[in-house]
Order: sequence, then C-alpha cells, then structure tokens
Amino acid sequence: MKDSILKTKSYNFALRIVKLAQYLQSDKKEFILSKQVLKSGTSVGALIREAEFGQSKADFISKMSISLKEANETMYWLSILKDSNYIEQKIFDSMNADCSELIAILVSTVKTSKKNNEKI
Repeated sequence: MKDSILKTKSYNFALRIVKLAQYLQSDKKEFILSKQVLKSGTSVGALIREAEFGQSKADFISKMSISLKEANETMYWLSILKDSNYIEQKIFDSMNADCSELIAILVSTVKTSKKNNEKI
C-alpha cells in the first residue's frame, strides 16, 4: 500500500480537517463539533495506516471497515456544521466531495478484500 492513492487522499483530507477545526475554534469559537469532526476526520487516515500492517487479512479488513465508518461519521459532522451555519456551503461541498471519494475507495477496498479473503 506504499504511497497508495488512499493513503495520500486520506492524509490530505486529515490536513483539511485539522485546518477546519482550527478555523472553527479560532474564528467561530465552536469547540464541541470541531472536536468531533477532528476526531473522526483524522481517524480515517490513521486507520488506513494501521491496516497497512494488519496482523492478518481479517485485521486489514476490520481496520478498513472501521475507517469507512469514521468517514461516514465525518460526513455527518460536516452536514451538522453546514446546517447549523458554522461552515459555508462552498466549504461543505468541497470537503463532502473529498469525504465521498474516500468512502467510495474504502467501500471498494473492503469489498475486494473480503472477496479475495473468501478465495483463500
């Protein structure tokens, strides 16, 4: 998985999430939702990195599945931030698109891994 598109995209997404949390805390004085989106949004890439050295194929699948769940949770927090007017539609659209792309790649990775694991 060295320098995979998933690792790169999840890392870049995490950086965007960190900047979003910084903005929410410094400019909007919002601390609860910002911590939630920070936690879930940075967990996506961290779990992908953990999966890279999974102890087994099942461990790899488990970590990727949890990463997928964290990405889905991040979409929820982004929607809450938009609908509560903490972030503008333009920011939401951009971050939501990145998150949706990560989810699509993770779904594909989990499905393929499960299919390949069944053949073993």
